[in-house]
Amino acid sequence: MTVVKGEPAREGADDTGGPAGGGLHDDGYVPSERRLARDRHRRARARRATAIAALSTLVTAALLYLVVVSAPGWPRTKETFFSAHYAREAFPKILEGLWLNLRLLLVCGVAVLVLGMLIAIARTLRGPVFFPLRVLAAAYTDFFRGLPLIINLMIVVLGVPALRLQGVTVDPVVLGGTALTLTYSAYVAEVFRAGIDSVHPSQRAAARSLGLTNRQALRHVVLPQAVRRQVPPLLNDLVSLQKDTGLVSIGGAVDAVRAADIIVGRSLNYTPYIVAGLAFVALTIPMTRFTDWVTARTDRRRAQGGAL
Repeated sequence: MTVVKGEPAREGADDTGGPAGGGLHDDGYVPSERRLARDRHRRARARRATAIAALSTLVTAALLYLVVVSAPGWPRTKETFFSAHYAREAFPKILEGLWLNLRLLLVCGVAVLVLGMLIAIARTLRGPVFFPLRVLAAAYTDFFRGLPLIINLMIVVLGVPALRLQGVTVDPVVLGGTALTLTYSAYVAEVFRAGIDSVHPSQRAAARSLGLTNRQALRHVVLPQAVRRQVPPLLNDLVSLQKDTGLVSIGGAVDAVRAADIIVGRSLNYTPYIVAGLAFVALTIPMTRFTDWVTARTDRRRAQGGAL
């Protein structure tokens, strides 16, 4: 029988030196009875909290269900917004239109990140020779952050075709994606700029002392730290972009929102809007939970003093 130095063997210990049925820890440590009792108490408390949470959730859901279905206007509301017939009719068309929203998110997301990074770098350039570039970058971010997205979309999607310019596309998908990129790149540029400014000047000075040029220091030292620190707000902007891709429907592009609108206009039943909304929610929730996880992970590493 193996006994850890400094701790007497206890009754009921098995041949490995651990408590009966408990085994020995990999590092040779034999937990005390107080430690084992504390662990059992924690597990019991966790099970009790889970049971209470599940029971309270069921009770709350049952109460909400009873309140909703017993309301005087529920039958009419159910027929108008929750019709199973129109939901089945709308779902395939909305799913087909949702593919357009996903493609817009992918293309616009990449364009927004690239353009936002370039604008942020332009705003942080040093030296008097770059003053006009800094002013233009600041004017761009101020203008498009202040301009409502819906107005930007109307100007680009509806106004540009009215110019009848030679060689300029009138495709509402392309024009709508351009308007989304213009607006969101202004927000993302400020996120990147905040990340760049958050890097301590000593980092750049240390890079310069090692022989790196300003551009090399920015590329290899400053930007990697800035991007890592700003991942959570960047993901939040992408979540918002994912929802706002539905606004391209104002130009006639048949996305999920427009597909639902066509069915509503024909049937005067608003269930397709609910189906389209739930489709966007189903896409947004995973990215939102991923953003929360990244934010919590970043906060933990910052609290522990680790690299971000």
